Amino acid sequence: MSRTVELFYDVLSPYSWLGFEILCRYKSIWNVHLQLRPSLIAGIMKDSGNKPPALLPRKAKYLTSDIKLLGQHIQIPLQFPKDFLSVILEKGSLLAMRFLTAVNLEHPVMLEKVSRELWMRVWSRDEDITEPQSILAAAEKAGMSREQAQGLLEKTSTPQVKNQLKETTEAACKYGTSIGS
Repeated sequence: MSRTVELFYDVLSPYSWLGFEILCRYKSIWNVHLQLRPSLIAGIMKDSGNKPPALLPRKAKYLTSDIKLLGQHIQIPLQFPKDFLSVILEKGSLLAMRFLTAVNLEHPVMLEKVSRELWMRVWSRDEDITEPQSILAAAEKAGMSREQAQGLLEKTSTPQVKNQLKETTEAACKYGTSIGS
């Protein structure tokens, strides 16, 4: 009998990407059903009272070397964005995470591929994940048709998608999630 493992994640988090890839890689070996749960790291940080590790000098130094070493060990092409602080603190991931929420609601079979492609954009190729055209490019590269991706992008501003992302983020917080501690 397989167990269910829920992964609450945000494509803005490199540690989430590492966990995502390990779980995707070994889910059949470990006999687990992986339930991907797009959530918003900013909401989790706010709820936990935590600050992003990049804003704390000692954690920032550790984060840089840790992520590099883990990426090499797990064989994930992880590279920090050139304008790292702007990417994580100013640009954020709201549209990307709303898009992934819409994907999960409408085409859950595509969630893994689209999530991976968004991570690749921000953490491997230093590409944008905040503009609609960037989201569409990621979805298409993941195998989604332009029309399908455009339809999902239009749903990112609906109450259904916004509420689902909020509820999933709140569920992560109820589990006691504390990112960056």
